[in-house]
Amino acid sequence: MKGYKGFEKGLICRGKQYAENTVFEEEKAVICNSGMHFCENPFDVLDYYGLVCDDGSFNDFAEVEALAEAKTDDNKKFCTTKLKVGAKLTFAGFIKACIDFVLEKTTVDIPDSKVNDKDESVISSKPRKAQIGSSGDYAKIGSSGDSAQIGSSGDYAQIGSSGDYAKIGSSGDYAQIGSSGDYAKIGSSGYYAKIGSSGYSAQIGSSGDYAQIGSSGYYAQIGSSGYYAKIGSSGDSAKIDSTGKNAVVMCAGNNSIAKAKIGSWITLSEWKSIDGVYTPVCVKTEKVDGERIKEDTFYKLINGEFLEI
Repeated sequence: MKGYKGFEKGLICRGKQYAENTVFEEEKAVICNSGMHFCENPFDVLDYYGLVCDDGSFNDFAEVEALAEAKTDDNKKFCTTKLKVGAKLTFAGFIKACIDFVLEKTTVDIPDSKVNDKDESVISSKPRKAQIGSSGDYAKIGSSGDSAQIGSSGDYAQIGSSGDYAKIGSSGDYAQIGSSGDYAKIGSSGYYAKIGSSGYSAQIGSSGDYAQIGSSGYYAQIGSSGYYAKIGSSGDSAKIDSTGKNAVVMCAGNNSIAKAKIGSWITLSEWKSIDGVYTPVCVKTEKVDGERIKEDTFYKLINGEFLEI
């Protein structure tokens, strides 16, 4: 049985070190107890490993194959005693795998749905736990139910989701993705993506160049590896990691941290309680020059100064 597995950075899972193109064995396989776990649906992997780590960088993902019996108690997570780990997927490769899986498994005979299979398709869904897939260009996809899994591989897609726990993947260029529910996980590998999220605890990843990413919810984790990204967050406690060149990162919320490459700019804000009301006391912008402000280093604004975190 083939599937997908998530890891901490460096191909580590639950303290165990894995390696690419290698077979691993364990004595017992008991769900959530022993054995090596994986998911058939790559979107389901995101329930256990998000697109980005707690520090805002990307997690690792790989395609795997169970070489012994695969056990499950919910048909989402599986475990086995013998697992072959394939090559580590790039971020774009993992997003493509999510989209390809949804496209293959999508069913259109769900209530309150409309599907037009032309290039300019319109797909809408109200039920909870909907799976929506589109491979044509100019797709317009809307979902208002919780736990939606949405995949689109065509260019110029417009994707909107208002339910909680949505998982949205897009590999086409010029995608416009919006999510208002909490705990959204949004991935885009195409160029010129415009991604907006207003819910709490969003995880947003983008690998294409010229991305525009905005988040207004608290505790957002945003990772971007494309060049010329424009990333803004207004929620508190945001973590933003930009590894592409010439990016502009702005954090308006309290207690936020950010890092970027040389040539990029970072804006951070500092808030303090004044008479019981949190008030902005300083907003500061610095260029990542590699000397005063180092690249690939998280900074937080404390007492009006950029301090390494």
